[in-house]
Amino acid sequence: MAEGAVHRPLPHDSADLHVAGTATYVDDIPEPPGVLHLAFGHSAEGHSTLVSLDLEAVRAAAGVVAVFTAADIPGENNVGPVVHDDRLLADGEILYPGQPLFLVAATSTLAARRAARLGKAVVEPRRALVTIADAQAAGAEIEATQTMARGDADAGLAAAPHRLTGSVDMGGQEHFYLEGQAALAVPGEQGQLFIISSTQHPSEIQHLAARLLRRSHAQIVVEVRRMGGAFGGKETQAAAFAVACALVVAKTGRPAKFRADRDDDMGSTGKRHDFAAHYDVGFDGDGRIEGIRLTLASRCGATVDLSPAINDRAMFHADNCYYLPAVEIVSHRLRTNTVSNTAFRGFGGPQGMMAIERVMDAIASALGGDPLEIRRANLYGPGRDVTPYRMQVTDNVAPELIDDLAGRAGYADRRAEVEGFNAGHTILKKGLALTPVKFGISFTTTHLNQAGGLVLVYADGSVHLNHGGTEMGQGLHIKIAQVVADVFAIPVDAVKVSATRTDKVPNTSATAASSGADLNGMAAKNAAETIRKRLDAFAATEPDSASWTFPELCRRAHLARISLSATGFYATPDIHYDRATHSGRPFLYFAYGAALSEVVIDTLTGEHRVLAVDILHDVGRSLNPAIDLGQIEGGFIQGMGWLTTEELVFDNRGRLLTHAPSTYKIPTANDRPARMDIAIWERGRNQEPTIHRSKAVGEPPLMLAISVFSALTQAVAAAAPGKGFPKLDAPTTPERVLAAIDELRARD
Repeated sequence: MAEGAVHRPLPHDSADLHVAGTATYVDDIPEPPGVLHLAFGHSAEGHSTLVSLDLEAVRAAAGVVAVFTAADIPGENNVGPVVHDDRLLADGEILYPGQPLFLVAATSTLAARRAARLGKAVVEPRRALVTIADAQAAGAEIEATQTMARGDADAGLAAAPHRLTGSVDMGGQEHFYLEGQAALAVPGEQGQLFIISSTQHPSEIQHLAARLLRRSHAQIVVEVRRMGGAFGGKETQAAAFAVACALVVAKTGRPAKFRADRDDDMGSTGKRHDFAAHYDVGFDGDGRIEGIRLTLASRCGATVDLSPAINDRAMFHADNCYYLPAVEIVSHRLRTNTVSNTAFRGFGGPQGMMAIERVMDAIASALGGDPLEIRRANLYGPGRDVTPYRMQVTDNVAPELIDDLAGRAGYADRRAEVEGFNAGHTILKKGLALTPVKFGISFTTTHLNQAGGLVLVYADGSVHLNHGGTEMGQGLHIKIAQVVADVFAIPVDAVKVSATRTDKVPNTSATAASSGADLNGMAAKNAAETIRKRLDAFAATEPDSASWTFPELCRRAHLARISLSATGFYATPDIHYDRATHSGRPFLYFAYGAALSEVVIDTLTGEHRVLAVDILHDVGRSLNPAIDLGQIEGGFIQGMGWLTTEELVFDNRGRLLTHAPSTYKIPTANDRPARMDIAIWERGRNQEPTIHRSKAVGEPPLMLAISVFSALTQAVAAAAPGKGFPKLDAPTTPERVLAAIDELRARD
């Protein structure tokens, strides 16, 4: 093996292109002759019955070539996964504001967008359920309430010396990928169609387009070279734009392109699920939980999308790193007349973790103890190692990782310093919190845990690699290239990774669930090893082969008629899950991490700053430490945005009011803590036989930002000493911080 092919901090394979601005995205591809530009005509009204649709002015508008409605769809009018309830174009009932009613094809993007605003819809308004409370009162659900339980929660609560109830609300989050939704479709021969899409799930777009057009999967080819960010927002949400292009190509015979306007993109695509969590917890004098009931309720939106799996994962992660001896987790999945919420980095896990971390802080406040000691008292350990879904935790490194971070970051001294600062300041108050993460890795829908790879070795020793994963900036391609280079003992730059295509690797799963490298890395490794074995067998028959270079070996193998191409396949072993009983082993392993955050608030304005962050994260044996460090930092900052500044505001009909960067505030460079000390845990290993014993890194770091919310809770509490535990919800906007301080100070 070539020393250093893996476990090296190599740059992203497109880093130079990103910096130079020459990386090609969908909108950068030269437009084919005769291309039509598309725009949806969106509903301005919320939940209502569509009585009629007048499109005469649309058809007469300058540059318009064609206008399509649901009646023009030859096959299934659906762009939703699993449950086919998400219409490409509305067909009688308008479910939410911003829902596409019709599709305009014009000679320019501007012409299409202008014409799309000329449609006149006659509607009969119906009751709009907008909030979680609205949906709960109406009993509106996308599926039946789910319950996960182990032990007797009622008995545990009744017997506990101490008992608390409380709640925390968490807002949603816009993905705000830098490249908006985009797709380009081109007609081929004999009914074939080629789609280039900015999507995490090319196979799903292939399947949806085929069903909508009544064509076979083999007639539709979908390609993805790269996305300019996705974060889950292009797992299902990219389908409408790509399938719209396919429909126009099928109807007109001309190429079609869709580049969504940012306001339309934000207004009509799904977000992270809002959650309301309630807890009833019993505990002993040391803060150790004896019984707990958690109730989670989420705003799923108008259609099912991926909400069942997202809410399941929230239940899976409502324990985080803690053993709950008697537990009941109840999950309400609520239907609202807002845009359907969807996958977002963490996929429900962050909301579940937020609930239990809130419990830990509440227990500490009630007992007057150090929140870190309460967390330590509740960690999984020997004899306390079974999750609420009955999976044994066999790889628990949380206790030693937490100890490592607390020691190297000087937790005890800094806690004393914060207490001293707060005693000496009346307006500014600081908070400090250390919170852990335990995140399960695998798709919880078991059949999705599979991947394929294609490796071609040429006679000159260069290697072409294709796999089912998609590149969205996370560095997946360079990691897989390192894996293949390691098999052949060649330099990484001899391996060229091509665009993900459904005609090279079929039936792929989405690049999601933090499983991209785990699945596709193993599939590519298996393919490369097949070729390596052929080359080894051939070389063993040649007396002088020991002196050959790899290119020489490949040239001679070709002349000897040795096959130099292979496919590889991988299916995650040893996982199983029974959703009916919410029990099993849904995850192959867990990824761990911990973060210590220090914050300061201004009690006059409610504003805050994150002053310092120390992170220690377990990625097993990192395939590429440079890439992984970037993922850890980016995930943390994105999670910090979710919990602090990013606020989604809807009106009483379900219209999104914060649909542009003028009103929706993602973190900027100025929000990054002045000091961030991020380290990969040196002792990290994966006890499972994953690719080079690495661990997934895409999603787990986002939940490290819960430490910021906990620190802000401590800072608010310091504004009114002795008044108890603050009522603080996320995001912690200045208004919410001030309201929490006022409520705390008003207590008797």
